[in-house]
Amino acid sequence: MLGVTIIQGIGRSSSMIMKIKELHVVHKSKFQEIIIAEIEEFGLSLILDGYIQSTQADEFIYHESLVHPSMVLHPNPMKVLIIGGGEGAALREVLKHNTVNNAVMVDIDEDVVELSKKYLYPIHQGSFFDKRAKIVIEDGKKFIEEAESGSFDVIILDLTDPYSSDIAKQLYTTDFYRKIYSVLTDDGVMVTQAGSSFFYRDVYMDVYQAVKSVFNYVLEYQVWIPSFGYSCNFILGSKKYNPMMLKPEDIDTILKNRNVTTKFFNGYKYLSFIYGGIY
Repeated sequence: MLGVTIIQGIGRSSSMIMKIKELHVVHKSKFQEIIIAEIEEFGLSLILDGYIQSTQADEFIYHESLVHPSMVLHPNPMKVLIIGGGEGAALREVLKHNTVNNAVMVDIDEDVVELSKKYLYPIHQGSFFDKRAKIVIEDGKKFIEEAESGSFDVIILDLTDPYSSDIAKQLYTTDFYRKIYSVLTDDGVMVTQAGSSFFYRDVYMDVYQAVKSVFNYVLEYQVWIPSFGYSCNFILGSKKYNPMMLKPEDIDTILKNRNVTTKFFNGYKYLSFIYGGIY
């Protein structure tokens, strides 16, 4: 594989070139191109339509940042829904919380899920096979539209970027967030990844305004993801709980009481999310 590279899209006219050490899978599903490869400096990686989704070297930064702020904000998250997240890493983080007795992961692309099960164990770490987990192969938008009101305490949207595909765009609209709101319990919390506010400021602001128009409390934060080549943005929406009221020591206590171990996320990291600013 000497000399083979992958071009990772960053912005509208910016890219990052990475050297591939070993290519495991190149597959075209009904929805997207799927590549699983060993990338120099980043290790085992999942790439969808030219966008890196997870690498073994730094996926924990992304997935811990996506999952745990919403999970610790809710005092007792028992029923959790993940839309997307086909490699199983968001599911892995959700299942760390001992309050969870039902975690549903919905992904539109069965091929991503099955290939991840086979090739990406170091990333999903067996989360697909946890007795509390249920994997549903379905369009996330359709699943939400048909779900009963008040079904979930926390909803996590682990999607491809809002500007990466037509499929993704549908899951970043005001109408979709209104439906998310109705599917949540009365004190429910949701979070979505929202791409890059630096390279796609206009798209990001549309997503932010859509969440803000629906939820009582909104927290926007960003985290540098080396393999993405940019700071990834996240937007949290809460019906009842103000994310600004959580103190670092409260978060650390919650994580300890729930037996959650992390490599990146903790109380003081959350504080940096709140006061770190957005480009």
